[in-house]
Amino acid sequence: MTDNDRLIRSALWFSVAYNCGGAFLFAFPSSAPAQLAGFPAGVPAIYRALLAFFVVLFGGAYAWLARRPTIDRPLVALSAIGKAGVFAIILLFWVLGLIPCLGVLATTGDLVLAGIFAFWLSKTRL
Repeated sequence: MTDNDRLIRSALWFSVAYNCGGAFLFAFPSSAPAQLAGFPAGVPAIYRALLAFFVVLFGGAYAWLARRPTIDRPLVALSAIGKAGVFAIILLFWVLGLIPCLGVLATTGDLVLAGIFAFWLSKTRL
């Protein structure tokens, strides 16, 4: 196993845990950790459930991808775009004054993971 292979698999497994934590925050926005991250408490249950489901679904995709003998580049690219997009949206909402700075800090992991995914894509064969 190459260093690049170890890097991407480790990042994918970390993404699984990170997404599970994020899903918890979305599912339970009134919880202390979610409130600390600046989540709004009064979100209807259907939106909380759907968002948490999709975050867990992506976490499952990361786990599936990490276990594959060959890592699928298009899925890693989609993951990089998704994680960078989440960070960008949260950053924009902070700049607009709609969420606290802690929301940006809570999604810094997404930015780091997007960077790792992009780095891996740049270092692997097409």
